[in-house]
Amino acid sequence: MTEPVLVVEDKGAVRWLTMNRPKQRNAQDTALIDAISAALHEADEDDDVRVVVLAGAGDHWSAGHDLKAIVGQEAPDKWVQMRETPEGKMRHEQLMYVDRCLELYSFRKPTIASVQGACIAAGLMLASMCDLIVAADDAYFSNPVLRMSGAGVELLVEPWEIGIRKAKEFLFTGDTLDAQEAWRLGLVNRVVPREALAERTQEMAEKVALVPPITAQMVKGSINQVAALQGKENSWRHHFFVHHFTHNTATATRMLAERQTKGSMKEVLADRDKGDVPDPDRPARKPPAPPARD
Repeated sequence: MTEPVLVVEDKGAVRWLTMNRPKQRNAQDTALIDAISAALHEADEDDDVRVVVLAGAGDHWSAGHDLKAIVGQEAPDKWVQMRETPEGKMRHEQLMYVDRCLELYSFRKPTIASVQGACIAAGLMLASMCDLIVAADDAYFSNPVLRMSGAGVELLVEPWEIGIRKAKEFLFTGDTLDAQEAWRLGLVNRVVPREALAERTQEMAEKVALVPPITAQMVKGSINQVAALQGKENSWRHHFFVHHFTHNTATATRMLAERQTKGSMKEVLADRDKGDVPDPDRPARKPPAPPARD
């Protein structure tokens, strides 16, 4: 019997949604993204559910998008066909990534991400859609795709989560934040021992569940409106276009073609960590001559 990609469990007024692809480090494929969306709709309609927790089975919360399963050989034919043109690719990512993330961000009931191990790229984007984040002491956060010519991911959450200057450092260097540093920067609410993660997350969720549902909904909406007035949603909309422009530059298409020649993900990552090394056979450009002076 095939294991479900998402396990749903009620603990009192708290509904746990546990991503269940531990062998893939809970990388998000189409089935998982669809399952989270469907589960949110069900939780929205169930008045007994007051808080939703999004967790990950195994050692890691989510290592990002499972590109093989979304756009590679394992991808559904309809997505492969849609992504054959730039406008189709943009439409696909709007539907599957942006809209699904915003669905979680604007979900009317409080949400908590219960994070352990890797929380990388699209995993970080997904966690940041939740209202609260409880992190295990072994959790780590990164978005190391700029060296591969990617403009972060579809929604640039870092400026809002850790501040503009630290976001630049985090993205440009590709460095990893451990749980304590993530807490210091305000990315996570609490850091707890790994073995107590589920218990401590449940404790927080039960406290949140004491708030009357309509009150929680109104205050969540009001706080999100503060962010909207500061420009959060407009900045996300802008970045989504930047993301697609960057992916269609000559640099990005060249680097993608080079990655497709690699035999394994290990080779891809090794190549990424070299950075954009200049081609020694490519003639260097001469700087333009200074303008003549009278």
